Amino acid sequence: MTTMRNLAAGVLGVILLGAAPPIDWSKADVVTVIELDYRFEPTAPTIRVGVPTRLHVENHGAETHEIDASNFFKAVQLKNPETLNPERTELLLHPGEQQDVYFVATLPGRYPFSCADHDWAGMSGVFVVQ
Repeated sequence: MTTMRNLAAGVLGVILLGAAPPIDWSKADVVTVIELDYRFEPTAPTIRVGVPTRLHVENHGAETHEIDASNFFKAVQLKNPETLNPERTELLLHPGEQQDVYFVATLPGRYPFSCADHDWAGMSGVFVVQ
């Protein structure tokens, strides 16, 4: 009887895991953030909860910049965490570089971000997740 129960639980688990359709990343919302020297554009990008998203970041500045957003990156399901630093708290770009981070936001809220080296100059913003 235990074997039958375990088999039934395993089959049910396979059915439930297979029930969620795979994420089609080719249809992800694109949110673009431009890094300039001492500011981000836009400063308050909006992201939809539960929607696959491609955060596209370009560094148009003359200096290296990062998006330091530890609370935000911890609150999303990342597809490509290797784009971030090992702690998964920031994305670093050298002048002229661009990078994409794919994720699904799971919790609404306002998540501050900044350039850790230039926050003193006001280089900060907030991800608005709705």
